[in-house]
Amino acid sequence: MAAYNRGLAEAKTRLPAGAAKVVPGSFDALAVILYDSPDFRALRQSTQLTYRRIIESLREKHGTKPVRLMEPRHIKPIMLGAKGPTAANHRLKVLRLLLRFAVELGWLKADPTRDVKRVKHKTKGYPAWTQEMVDAYRARWPSGTMQRLALELLFHTGQRKSDVVLMGPEHLRDGVLSLTQVKTLEDVTMPLHAEAAKEIALLPVAERKTFLQTVYGQPISVKGFWAWFRKACDAAGIPPGFSAHGIRKSMAARAAEHGGSVKEIAAFTGHRSLGEIQRYTESADRVRMAERMAAKMKGSSRKRTKGMAARTKSTAIRRRTREIF
Repeated sequence: MAAYNRGLAEAKTRLPAGAAKVVPGSFDALAVILYDSPDFRALRQSTQLTYRRIIESLREKHGTKPVRLMEPRHIKPIMLGAKGPTAANHRLKVLRLLLRFAVELGWLKADPTRDVKRVKHKTKGYPAWTQEMVDAYRARWPSGTMQRLALELLFHTGQRKSDVVLMGPEHLRDGVLSLTQVKTLEDVTMPLHAEAAKEIALLPVAERKTFLQTVYGQPISVKGFWAWFRKACDAAGIPPGFSAHGIRKSMAARAAEHGGSVKEIAAFTGHRSLGEIQRYTESADRVRMAERMAAKMKGSSRKRTKGMAARTKSTAIRRRTREIF
């Protein structure tokens, strides 16, 4: 805590590189100081890059404006200047980071974003792959290819592409895969499925740091993997929009359909938020309940049919009896 307070004090007094070129008290100045703060430097590199991209887009229009004049009524118009509701909510998140930091620096008395709500919108996110898509991909990329290995790792581990590209021999011991996720820093341990293990066994493991590699024998970057895997999907006839993340969703949904609980699936996928997994399990529960209801209705229909047949037979007997007597 003491180290954090020292770092914050330095951020308040020390002018980092680039500060001399900006207007004091402006959004430009706030951004420059934030970039050099202990909190920002502690973020993952990928998160820093994402936040910087949004902040720099805000600086283009608002960089020279004084932070002290920012009011709650200004936030929504800035948000809605983004392209779409998702981008607007990302802007709000970054504005909160900036303006709360301004409060810590003493530039503002209160956070203007405090009571501003996110833009409501419905989205299904990445679509999950169907089993037919998985079969089509396997048919196009046979066992022993790097493309097939990528699918089996994604399909049977349920991990993000940022984790799959880093998987290597060091993470596999006695058939058990153990890793720390890049995005959440969650530790995940799971038995490796036989199909994935079979593909790994076909690789020359000597001096291999990662299972997935480029044609030059180098590890694949996340960005490189995205483009490479998209080409493999196109060749297999997988429709645009169905990405590697859709395989992760497919795996979680499949686990729910097999009766996996929310916590069991989270232990496998490493989800921090259980909301998405809850939707998978609820959807699977609805399917199972619908199937049970259909079976009950089918059984009830059979009973009614048998009952009607018995009543018809009884009526016929009574009629014959009246005719005789």
